[in-house]
Amino acid sequence: MPMDWQHLTGMTRDQPFVIERVRLTNSSIAIEGAFELPPLARLAAEDQVFVAAFVASHGSIKEMERLFGVSYPTIKNRLRRISEQLDFVHVKAAPPDADVLDRLERGDIDVATAVEMLRS
Repeated sequence: MPMDWQHLTGMTRDQPFVIERVRLTNSSIAIEGAFELPPLARLAAEDQVFVAAFVASHGSIKEMERLFGVSYPTIKNRLRRISEQLDFVHVKAAPPDADVLDRLERGDIDVATAVEMLRS
């Protein structure tokens, strides 16, 4: 039976580790090498729970306050601390034209309007 991440991180006492063998569940195929954990899996178990709750609450800090029984600044500080650990994430802002194309695709504007908006 597979071991869960919380058990594994408990055994390693939150020390960094590398996975050296991966076996596909429904076959006898195994891959050996040095595999790093994905960044979210490197978070402490309680931070993983926090991130999962944040996603489940659709990013609502108000809901997080209710769930965890803490204040807005406490939620913001924890999010900041976790985001510093996830420094790998670099989100590139969508180009300004993307909004026009999205609106066109949804049918909010017609082609002529989209062309006019893109030209200006």
